[in-house]
Amino acid sequence: MSRKLSLTETVTMAIITLKSNRLRSALTMLGIVIGNASVITLVGVGRGAQNLAKNQLSNLGANVLFVVPGNNDTRRRGVAFPKTLVLEDAYAIAEQVPTVKRVAPQITSSEVVQFESKSSTSSISGVTPNFLPVRSFDISNGRFINQNDVNSARNVVVIGPDLKKKLFPYSEGIGKNLRIKDQSFQVIGIMSPKGAVFGNNQDENAYIPLSTMVSRLTGRDPTYGVTLSFISVEAKNGKSTRAAKFQITNLLRQRHKIIRDDDFAVRSQKDALQIVTTITGGLTLMLAAIGGVSLLVGGIGIMNIMLVSVSERTEEIGLRKALGARSSDVLTQFLVEALILSSVGGILGTTLGLGAVTAVSLITPLPATIGIKVVITTVSLSGSIGLIFGVLPARRASKLDPIVALRSL
Repeated sequence: MSRKLSLTETVTMAIITLKSNRLRSALTMLGIVIGNASVITLVGVGRGAQNLAKNQLSNLGANVLFVVPGNNDTRRRGVAFPKTLVLEDAYAIAEQVPTVKRVAPQITSSEVVQFESKSSTSSISGVTPNFLPVRSFDISNGRFINQNDVNSARNVVVIGPDLKKKLFPYSEGIGKNLRIKDQSFQVIGIMSPKGAVFGNNQDENAYIPLSTMVSRLTGRDPTYGVTLSFISVEAKNGKSTRAAKFQITNLLRQRHKIIRDDDFAVRSQKDALQIVTTITGGLTLMLAAIGGVSLLVGGIGIMNIMLVSVSERTEEIGLRKALGARSSDVLTQFLVEALILSSVGGILGTTLGLGAVTAVSLITPLPATIGIKVVITTVSLSGSIGLIFGVLPARRASKLDPIVALRSL
């Protein structure tokens, strides 16, 4: 009378069988290792990109709205932005919108900044004193632009720390005179590090009084007057951001006498975060799918090798059945072998993937990270793939006729 093998005996036999073909077992696991490592690494990179975007958005300032010229349609078509956002609009927002705390109009231009033999192409922004609190910037040395600088259109400049390193590597830079275009500007302050936002390194920027920007660099538009690159608006608190956006939109539509499409756009951090989350979420999903394909290929590899193993072990299977082994015993053994291969490969691949994620976060600016749920899901998925793709070879092995199998001895 045949005896049903215990799970311990089945696992022991599976391990012995796999050890007897170490090279084949290792190569079979390789597909699962690569698949798991790919999923973990790519999802970690995708999440790192999402975290990086969120961190950069947080640098824009708290409760901040950005009023920019041109609407979404003009931006998609690449049409030059209309010069309809003017300084008077910023004054009107500050005076007439009750949910607004501070307003910081800004004009931005790319110019060459020179000091003696050193030069750098930087973003030059004409701003007012409100720029500092609205955008949550800090000064590390010296002072920022004040209202007297704006009223007198003084040739003073505040520079970012990276620009300071380029122009004044061996001195503090305060009190030095540098040139922007053909104008001389005195350095009065150095900004604290702020980091990059969407590829723009804010630490290489320079800031001058808005009035100086108009009178010395950009000039007035003969039709519109002082046209702005954008207006940064700080709402009174987080709850009033939506109301401020609505009120600013209505005010500017009235001022610009708009009937149909707006010639401006009001965007919040939340809007930008939603767009970024959607894009990076799709990117992460796509990367996970790419890794999943590698995992699927690894499962197919397991099935192929197990089918070959069934063919090579026909005599063994026939002998076991002749000695009383049940079809369920043979089926279980082959399933356990496939499960061991996929599980061990999954663990090794996950370890490799976690190491790759750690390396990415240390070597690159991406704060790559991976959650425990993703790790558990990936390992479970690899084990499931082993079982799924091991069913066909296991069923074929369990259905072998012992008499036919023993004839090949």
